[in-house]
Amino acid sequence: MLQQKKRSSIRSPSTPTMFSVALLLLLAAGSCVKCEQLTQPASVTVQPGQRLTITCQVSYSVSSYYTAWIRQPAGKGLEWIGMGAGSTTYYKDSLKSKFSIDLDSSSNTVTLNGQSVQPGDSAVYYCARDTL
Repeated sequence: MLQQKKRSSIRSPSTPTMFSVALLLLLAAGSCVKCEQLTQPASVTVQPGQRLTITCQVSYSVSSYYTAWIRQPAGKGLEWIGMGAGSTTYYKDSLKSKFSIDLDSSSNTVTLNGQSVQPGDSAVYYCARDTL
């Protein structure tokens, strides 16, 4: 499966209390036997201490396949946040008090919610479907 990746970010305003969360838009593209599409906003900006909400619209059943949230801070490696399918969710132990994942099977959306985000949470956030 080939995927086209589009990345954009918003720079923080001149106010030092703002920071940006860059998001990656994942689109299934090219020729493949079975392609899935995952769409999320290009970027979101949140003030420290506020709640972060990122919704990923998918082309498959969120009840049948796990969808993961992963982030990558600038200059660092990937960090798995968690994943969910149906009524089941799993989280990285160190992040389970900060993030929650909501799945809506009627709209096939997977939403990442972050509590009291801080500048250290600035990253590119990815939603991705499990291959199984």
